[in-house]
Amino acid sequence: MWRKIGPALLFSGSAIGTSHLIQSTRAGALYGLGLFGVFLAICILKYPSFRFGVDYGHSTRRSMLVGYRELGVWAPLVFALFAIVVYPIVYAALASATAGIAITVFGLSAPVPVLALGVLALCALPLLVGGYAWLDLVNRVLVAFLLVSTLIVTVMVLPRVDWGTLSDVSWAGDPRTILFVVALAGFMPNPLEVSVTSSMWVAEAERGESGRKTTLAEARLAFLSGYLMTAFLALCFCIIGAGVMHSAQVAPETSAPGFARQIVALYSETLGDGAAALAAIAALSVMATTVLAALDIGGRNVASTWQQVADAHTEAVFRRVYRVTIPAMIALTAAVLYLFTSSFTAMLDLATSAVFLGAPVVATLNHLVVTRASMPEEARPNAGIRALNLFAIAVMSGHAVAYFAL
Repeated sequence: MWRKIGPALLFSGSAIGTSHLIQSTRAGALYGLGLFGVFLAICILKYPSFRFGVDYGHSTRRSMLVGYRELGVWAPLVFALFAIVVYPIVYAALASATAGIAITVFGLSAPVPVLALGVLALCALPLLVGGYAWLDLVNRVLVAFLLVSTLIVTVMVLPRVDWGTLSDVSWAGDPRTILFVVALAGFMPNPLEVSVTSSMWVAEAERGESGRKTTLAEARLAFLSGYLMTAFLALCFCIIGAGVMHSAQVAPETSAPGFARQIVALYSETLGDGAAALAAIAALSVMATTVLAALDIGGRNVASTWQQVADAHTEAVFRRVYRVTIPAMIALTAAVLYLFTSSFTAMLDLATSAVFLGAPVVATLNHLVVTRASMPEEARPNAGIRALNLFAIAVMSGHAVAYFAL
């Protein structure tokens, strides 16, 4: 059972972080439930490309970057350019959010960059020591905490939500909102390059296990279950933002500690100390799973890209590059943290927008892999999901052009 759902839970653990706790809550605070349709559209359009990673990883027991390499050495290099280059900015945004919550919950007084680097170092330790097995185990526990606490808080907030904002589309003509939607789409429900890491998680979960192997249909169903849970929780956080902040006409703070303090204080004032404690548990669980999984994603993607470009495919090479990459990324993140300390939301929007601008490229590479690279014929996606992915590429490309135009 864990072999089936482990990769799906890792996907959820990596997804339910800044995209949910910060961006979804901001969406609810700023627009009420007006962006609900946008949330659903983003999750539907990005699903095929994420599913392709599961298909390839399960059917070949290899990283999707092997499929990229079959297209030509240019493909993993393009992936590295559009996906890996932004990792320090992404890590800085994730670690700052976690540090801000820790400052609020525990009353710490250390500067955000110092705490953020401490968070990254603490999360890197189990990955460098225990690898996938420890990541899988820790993630299960934290996802359980965030799922239960988020659902409880959402139910408590429901009476405060203005449901009339569901039909409000006045934001559609506002260029600032379009830019926010691009930033929202970057991490919602996950950066698209996580599809490559999903292929590795699926392959590693299946590799070397005794007993009956998981079928492709079971792997797809397990992933779909995790994906639907991830999308549902995004809507929950939007409802929480709408009920707690939008209804009170409270504008989100721009600093990480300020935003975290604002959320917890509003919970305490409107719903009581019990809800505030649950919110703090949910927030810490959300960000811990995301930082942990994000570090693993970066390490795996860089190591696998190096294998393909250098034509060095041994497990020893992968492990060596993985263990060097994570500390190196943390060192680069330190520079980003000190550059963007004054405005957390500006750093977050930069990270998420940069990730979204690369999404059409990653989606195109994934499409080429499942239609042209070597994989069992029965594992290839049907015409319907291929057509949906092509439509998604067109939509994402249009939004990327709109982003530069605006």
